[in-house]
Amino acid sequence: MHHIYHTEGIILGSGDFGETGKYYSIFTRDLGMIYASAQGVRKMSSKLRFVLQDFAYLKIDFVRGKYFWRITSASKTNKLENLSEPEIFKVFVNISKLLKRLLAGEDPNRELFSDLINGLSVLEKSKTKEELRNIEAIIVLRILNNLGYIGGNEILKDFIKSPFEEDLIFKVSESRAKILYQINKALKETHL
Repeated sequence: MHHIYHTEGIILGSGDFGETGKYYSIFTRDLGMIYASAQGVRKMSSKLRFVLQDFAYLKIDFVRGKYFWRITSASKTNKLENLSEPEIFKVFVNISKLLKRLLAGEDPNRELFSDLINGLSVLEKSKTKEELRNIEAIIVLRILNNLGYIGGNEILKDFIKSPFEEDLIFKVSESRAKILYQINKALKETHL
């Protein structure tokens, strides 16, 4: 009998395989970045069809197969449901692409997961383009910091160490050029 793993995760992308199956890139709280499949999910009768959507934040159950993970069930968390507005969605897609690029595999990183969820919660409430740009900069900075690419930078310590709160958005405007410089420097050093 297989062990069932229960966790939360964000679907960062998916693709079709076979006649009715899909595979998913999922960043999970307890397992890190995993790749999982769901058989029959593209059938009209599938219960998971409308739950397993790209960029959804879900409670997911997995079983480890011989070569990859298999999704056994999933349900909505009813959080992060308002990320579909075009400008906000574009930022979310960029963050998802960055995560898929930087996360190598099954390596749990609860701090990164928590930062991401908190950041996306703030992102879905943003009102202006400047707020969107500032939130995106903080989320990317925190992703890079959690993965060890930033280090001890005195200028950035308020943005990477404090809890992710909405008041950080306004502080970014003052240090935006320095933050973007550090982000670009770190991304260049990843060689990815």
